[in-house]
Amino acid sequence: MTDPKSIQIKDYNYPLPDERIAKYPLPERDSSKLLLYRHGVIGEDRFFRISEHLPEHALMVFNNTKVVQARLHFHKETGAQIEVFILEPALPAEYQENFLSRGRCEWLCLVGNLKKWKGGTLSLLLPGGEEVTAERLGHEGTSERIRFSWTAPLTWAEILEQVGELPIPPYLNRKTEASDLTTYQTVYSRIKGSVAAPTAGLHFTKRVLESLKERDIEREEVTLHVGAGTFRPVKSEQIGGHDMHTEHIAVNRHTIERLVAYGGSAIAVGTTSVRTLESLYYMGLKAEILMQEGRDTGEGEELHVPQWMPYETTASEDTAEALSALLRYMEKHAMDVLHSSTQIIIVPGYEFRVVKAMVTNFHQPQSTLLLLVSAFVHGDWRSIYDYALAHDFRFLSYGDSSLLMP
Repeated sequence: MTDPKSIQIKDYNYPLPDERIAKYPLPERDSSKLLLYRHGVIGEDRFFRISEHLPEHALMVFNNTKVVQARLHFHKETGAQIEVFILEPALPAEYQENFLSRGRCEWLCLVGNLKKWKGGTLSLLLPGGEEVTAERLGHEGTSERIRFSWTAPLTWAEILEQVGELPIPPYLNRKTEASDLTTYQTVYSRIKGSVAAPTAGLHFTKRVLESLKERDIEREEVTLHVGAGTFRPVKSEQIGGHDMHTEHIAVNRHTIERLVAYGGSAIAVGTTSVRTLESLYYMGLKAEILMQEGRDTGEGEELHVPQWMPYETTASEDTAEALSALLRYMEKHAMDVLHSSTQIIIVPGYEFRVVKAMVTNFHQPQSTLLLLVSAFVHGDWRSIYDYALAHDFRFLSYGDSSLLMP
């Protein structure tokens, strides 16, 4: 097998005219077009009929993350505007605990106009007249650690809702509008933490979810908080030179039990669900080894999946066995929810362990998401994208969808 690290990113390019990028969603979420790829045969339908193309009695997994209003516009005393984009909680480090903070919290952030912020604190006025201040604490990796402080009787989540801006994708080339607050969230989003939507889920409506139930398709949820790294282009010629960003996941024990009950097989809604589900297999392998060696601590981060682990691991365990090991680990440490992280990169040559079908949008040229799709359809991505381009499909976050069943 070709070394996955030697994959040339130039081989995953295609022409994407700006007019093919959907700048806004359709008025009805589920009226979007649905490309159907089944064992190499391509067709199309409308999304609201997706359940008719799915096997009955299957298990479908959704990412319930919610996009936060992560972009904040601060001002220096001189009047210069500094944009602060929150990425990942630092203190408290747990997402929900951080969002409930009062008075003070710390985040790793991206800062626009950083050169103009030599020192001192920045301020941002709340609607009630109180201030939020921002103080730089130092550089961590590619981010700035920033402490936010306020005296208003509000949680950090409430402050973001009052003065934060929803960060729509940069390739839309427009400002966030009021409608995006609704349309850039899935109808089942619940757990705050993402700075980008899991966009495959944007097509689902109550009537589509009801149609799944009618076909006895069981629904489970995972949480992967989508980071800004999802938009980071691959700048290296070979994919081995690309550092995949780390993303945090949370999975309930019940969800893993259902995966085991379904023989470790699932239909994934979106690439974030794919990455979460596939990471669970490798977390199970890690959990098994740690427990055998008596080195398990119950800290979910010890199960972190590094970028290239799947390609460097000789794994003979079947999926259900690996997931069962993960359940034993959780039971041993009295965990109802597994909190961990993954840096997994899925490229051609990857062997899928859990995901048997995938719902996904159309992704940017030369992106890690396009590589994931190529891996899933055994390299046949170009025929899918050629069809979509020739048949007026809309591309990227607010664009149309596909159901891939290799």
